[in-house]
Amino acid sequence: MDPLDSLVLHATDNGVSWITLNRPEAMNAVTWDQRERIIALLGEASAAPAVRAVVITATGRGFCAGADLRGAPTARTDADGERVTGDVARTIRQGAQRLVTAVLDCEKPVIAAVNGTAAGLGAHLALACDLVLAAESARFIEVFVRRGLVPDGGGAYLLPRLVGPQRAKELMFFGDALAAADAERMGLVNRVVADTELAATAKEWAERLAAGPTRALALTKHLVNASLDADRTTALAAEAWAQEINMNTRDANEGVASFVERRTPKYRGL
Repeated sequence: MDPLDSLVLHATDNGVSWITLNRPEAMNAVTWDQRERIIALLGEASAAPAVRAVVITATGRGFCAGADLRGAPTARTDADGERVTGDVARTIRQGAQRLVTAVLDCEKPVIAAVNGTAAGLGAHLALACDLVLAAESARFIEVFVRRGLVPDGGGAYLLPRLVGPQRAKELMFFGDALAAADAERMGLVNRVVADTELAATAKEWAERLAAGPTRALALTKHLVNASLDADRTTALAAEAWAQEINMNTRDANEGVASFVERRTPKYRGL
């Protein structure tokens, strides 16, 4: 077995792809290789008809403590020993930004089941998901300022869209730990549950999504995400085309037929 398979556990059950970070001794700080594995699994979920929802979670006390840069490409230096301009930006684009983008662009709904501390890139990995469930013990930390760093992994893009620019700046400027209950009140988290109920709640939500009209959910996700950067005319045009595309799916036909026939629809994800 590939050693990486033990660091990113994966299983598909009842239409749900479960992606589990499994480095509890490191609070699930994500290595370069783990990022590539998660990105690949999200891509596979998009393409696989048998997968109709995704859950990202972790083992141990931490959801993800951020990026573990061991194994990442080494920064180059010039003849004078100075860092080559552009290397840091390239590393961010190829690493943290690709990971967050893979979640945002996944064609299946993605749930984050945050079991503990989500810091830095770990927080952004969770917040990029379509729905966020948090255990009562979970915390969210914009840790970058504590290290004198600028947020990466799309944080300055995601946070203002979730809580507004002022709240986003408060979180990023101070780097204080945000308790799960406070994150829920601010709109970063959909629901907070007892630690012992997290897995079961994630399973329930994911299986509800997996039983839904998969293509309609994918198009809805795209419309909502794109609307944040579009003007009204563009957003309404995209909505009309999404309706056009969706009405050619079997699930749309089943939804209309079940309404007319007064029965529960049976969606197949097609």
